[in-house]
Amino acid sequence: MTEKQDIKRLIEICKGHKVYIQTHNIPDPDAIASAAGLQYILKEFGISSTICYDGDIDKFGSSKMLEMFGIEMFADHDICHEMKAEDYIICVDSQKNAGNITDLVGDEIAAIDHHPTTSKNEDVEYLYKDVRLVGACASIITEYFMDLNLDMDSDMATLLLYGIKMDTLQFSRGVRDEDISAFSYLNHRVNEEKLAKLEMNNIEFSDLKSFGAAIENIKVFDFLGVSFIPFPCPDAMIAMVADFILSLIEVEVAVIYCERKDGFKFSVRSERSDVDAGKVVAKALEGIGTGGGHASMAGGRIPAENVHLLGDYQNNAITERFIKALGFKF
Repeated sequence: MTEKQDIKRLIEICKGHKVYIQTHNIPDPDAIASAAGLQYILKEFGISSTICYDGDIDKFGSSKMLEMFGIEMFADHDICHEMKAEDYIICVDSQKNAGNITDLVGDEIAAIDHHPTTSKNEDVEYLYKDVRLVGACASIITEYFMDLNLDMDSDMATLLLYGIKMDTLQFSRGVRDEDISAFSYLNHRVNEEKLAKLEMNNIEFSDLKSFGAAIENIKVFDFLGVSFIPFPCPDAMIAMVADFILSLIEVEVAVIYCERKDGFKFSVRSERSDVDAGKVVAKALEGIGTGGGHASMAGGRIPAENVHLLGDYQNNAITERFIKALGFKF
């Protein structure tokens, strides 16, 4: 974690360079809002930038944001032919080598993130690094607006507040003073009608089967709840199911996963002060996949080429890994 940084330094660093703002793969509302907010700031100082990502855009709040506010984001395969090694990349809501961000050809000169730096990326050197363990990356971006005394329109305020609300589960998870200050700053600037549209009707009727499958397949070991969704699910859906399973009285740590073409995708939640979700998923998937995140919420994946390492009884092997990561006897 770093101390608060002066955004004016990053602005000066970026002048005269071609700039890309890269979110983590499969960007969620916080990543999108943060990238759009940073792009807005840079533009105010005469710096044009391109937002890029790898993976798909989930059909839930993420795609709604792009459509409602006309945000342009480019998949890596759409910009790889034009990006050069000397072009600047600012990692937003992630850090280089974090396991959830693709290494593009450009030069990662900055990271703005609210996830902890791990052993995998602690040695990365940036020209600018602002990594603080707050509830949402969008809170850091909002603070930049405040520090610069920079006006924003209602659309930008709405984007940033929605990103913060989604990552903090409506200000009930991982909230820090910075998130509260950001809320106070943004709340009277938002377009309430657009915010309501973003927050409503985020799942379709067909998505109910994901909840049904998770309920049917759940296994509880002490305070751990593990469940498998036996069909492909977007990241946002897996996260929603994880939050739902965590609401069970018997469950204080929830692990939800599904198998997709690119392998297994995991969402982990913890409401225990002595269980760090990011550390648990990293330990459980060590040697076979990657994982990490916050103490209360984290994610992970096992790439398709490693799935065979789970053996013939994949679900049992996955459950055993998480049980052992928590120190339980299997």
